[in-house]
Amino acid sequence: MKYTFHIVDVFSSTPFGGNQLAVLPDAGGISTEGMQKIAREFNFAETAFVLPANEPNTYRVRIFTPRAELDFAGHPSVGTACALVMKQDVRDPIRLILQENVGPVIVDVSRRNGGFHGTLTLSGKIETPAGAPSPTELAAVLSVDCAEVSQVFFAGVGIPFCFAQLTSNKAVDRATINRTAWAATLSRAWAPQIYFFAGNLQDGGELYARMWAPAMGIEEDIATGAACAALVGAMASKPDFGGTAYRLSVQQGVAMGRPSDIDAEARKSDGAVTSVSVGGATTYVASGDLEVPPSALAP
Repeated sequence: MKYTFHIVDVFSSTPFGGNQLAVLPDAGGISTEGMQKIAREFNFAETAFVLPANEPNTYRVRIFTPRAELDFAGHPSVGTACALVMKQDVRDPIRLILQENVGPVIVDVSRRNGGFHGTLTLSGKIETPAGAPSPTELAAVLSVDCAEVSQVFFAGVGIPFCFAQLTSNKAVDRATINRTAWAATLSRAWAPQIYFFAGNLQDGGELYARMWAPAMGIEEDIATGAACAALVGAMASKPDFGGTAYRLSVQQGVAMGRPSDIDAEARKSDGAVTSVSVGGATTYVASGDLEVPPSALAP
């Protein structure tokens, strides 16, 4: 049976930048095992499968890495919403609700500078558990000097991450995963995914980042919206931040030859974070048909 797919580049205003995403806009009838096999076949960081829902502009979306299904992910949420709007040829701003495993994800899509721009918003609680590895332990995982790791902490919204702030962009670029150290330190931790960055964490700061997720089958991610959402939420949650909106601009994927630009924001009221948003451009690349064998269809 043939299924249509679209390929888009997320968090980039030009083709062949940003994070690649395959979207199957009408995936009804494909089994869970079939979705996993298709995600492995595309071998992008994530593939999104869209299923119909009963409300207008509302879709059920399932997201798979080459190895596992995710409850939520940033670039697939933004990219899926933009891909659906592109193919509908909607010219005015539109709000879509994506029913993901983590719950409803709101994505606002608009035309901007001749292309499409999507911003996802989550109202879920930001998790910031204790127990993160020490800077010395993370330095071993990243293969950098201990003095180059400023701080390490856990945070997550839908997907847990271990965050490490490094002292320079050069240290971020130089980092190489030490598999033995990762297995000993993070493989069974609350967050085995590592998001490491350099830059200014003050409101309005600019960061330079990379992300590794070996447990998910992702050696390195080009752009990680879920991590940016968790990061702004964690920073805005701190008692010493008394404002109502905390923003960061993040550049990722540079060393991979696919530069990605991500804008992230957390909203705060009465001392608590009420929502986090992640946005950026999405560019259309290609469409086609995928032949799905009967063995990959639901019985």
